Amino acid sequence: MKKYNYLFALILGLSIVGCSSLEEDAISQLEPDERTVDLETVETTIAGAYANLPARAFMSRGMGLTTMLRSDMVAIGNPTTAAERIEHDLFAVSASNPLLLNQSDPERSFWPRLYQVVRGANETLRELEVLEEQDAGVKEEIEGRARFIRAMAYYHLVRLFGDIPYLDETTTTVDATVAERTPVATVYENIIADFEFAKEWLPNSRADRSLPGKAAASAFLASAYLTIGEYQSAYDEATDIINKAGTYDLALEPDYRNIFHAENTDFSSEPIFVIDFVGTNINDESRDYLAAFTGFYGQATYYPSGGWSVMVPSLKVYETWDDGDYRKQVNLDDTAVDNSGNVLNYTEFSTLDPRNTNRPHISKYTAMAGDLPQANTSGRDSESNYQLMRYAEVLLIAAEAAVEIGRTGEADTWINMVRERARNGDGTGTPSAVPADISGTTVADVLEERRLELAFEQKRWYDIVRRKLGDEAFGPNGLETRNFDSSKDYLLPIPPFEIANNPNLTQNPGY
Repeated sequence: MKKYNYLFALILGLSIVGCSSLEEDAISQLEPDERTVDLETVETTIAGAYANLPARAFMSRGMGLTTMLRSDMVAIGNPTTAAERIEHDLFAVSASNPLLLNQSDPERSFWPRLYQVVRGANETLRELEVLEEQDAGVKEEIEGRARFIRAMAYYHLVRLFGDIPYLDETTTTVDATVAERTPVATVYENIIADFEFAKEWLPNSRADRSLPGKAAASAFLASAYLTIGEYQSAYDEATDIINKAGTYDLALEPDYRNIFHAENTDFSSEPIFVIDFVGTNINDESRDYLAAFTGFYGQATYYPSGGWSVMVPSLKVYETWDDGDYRKQVNLDDTAVDNSGNVLNYTEFSTLDPRNTNRPHISKYTAMAGDLPQANTSGRDSESNYQLMRYAEVLLIAAEAAVEIGRTGEADTWINMVRERARNGDGTGTPSAVPADISGTTVADVLEERRLELAFEQKRWYDIVRRKLGDEAFGPNGLETRNFDSSKDYLLPIPPFEIANNPNLTQNPGY
């Protein structure tokens, strides 16, 4: 896969400078119709919007850390880690949690970072309005990219915070600073409209899947429909992708492990949309922090000093996962190699360093970066691809929607495609009996398959929220027991700093 050379947002002046994350730059800026705008200008602006994806505040550290810790698949390992992380794990989040918005360093918080994505997309759309005529479809393709990334940013914001200020390309600076919270239903209407436009104008496929094509827009559209319970529309979108898999160059990767292998994944047809880390450190903005957060101290299994033992599955995640399921060994490390070459069982991890917890650790991020030279000893300078959407998830979206509209036989077919791949392992040995084919698939079956197939890919928390599984997931029979309060914990607090600067913003219940 060709590397997409992101131009970081700081180059474009897209960083948060004003008093509020929702404000345009406080520095005076000419509107597009007051300056020269050419195709290079627009391409630079949209590249700046996409440059926020590998930033530490997005999946790599801020938002990725938050969504994983709030799921029932991951708990805090190192008890001395920062309180801002422990708060999410225990559902004791303060409204001023720095992961949401750090006033002294907003670049590293995901509320302002998501609105930076929105701003970059909106600025692109404003520039396109004054761009001179181009060859047929050129402006529309750029608009498709802009509307895709704007929809993605809002898709995260609305699921995390509920009603949010919705700012589009017509929003003025003054409007942004006094924007009210837009109802969830309206936000989704706009998200769907953006993904639909992107689906119409983006190309069928791309060699570089850190840029969206039609399949990416359609897949996220199907996911959005599933989230709001429009199951027929989710089914239609997902099955359209399945029927056009050849056109879109999509297929299940034969070996599940290769999806997360930093080099092999470049040759796979399974990824639909990814964050493509490039193994560099530019202002700490393109680092693969999930590798460091999920690794453990003092081991040389993948790189010399290992990670930080922050996000570690509960023991129940490991114990309830069938040993015959190949995905278990791809996702979890229950042994480690120390710096003397000794192999230790997970019950001995704390002997490497007292900050390690004696539980199996996540290997999906540490191992997939491990076959490349590591300039940074915690694995942060990797060339990993984070799977934001892949073909297996499309099959599971189709299966869940099919169950909801009474097409259970089709759901069986799609979920069994995913299970067959898991049974085949790396393809060199006798297939496992686990996971066995299923008949009469239920919604609960699909959710369980998503939990395992998409383990640690920042999907589980959103499944818990959309299906209101919190009391079950964190109750006495769940994988983790947490003091979960369904009256408030499905949403995060609106940062108080924003409320203080905007009299029209209100706080979510319970904060």
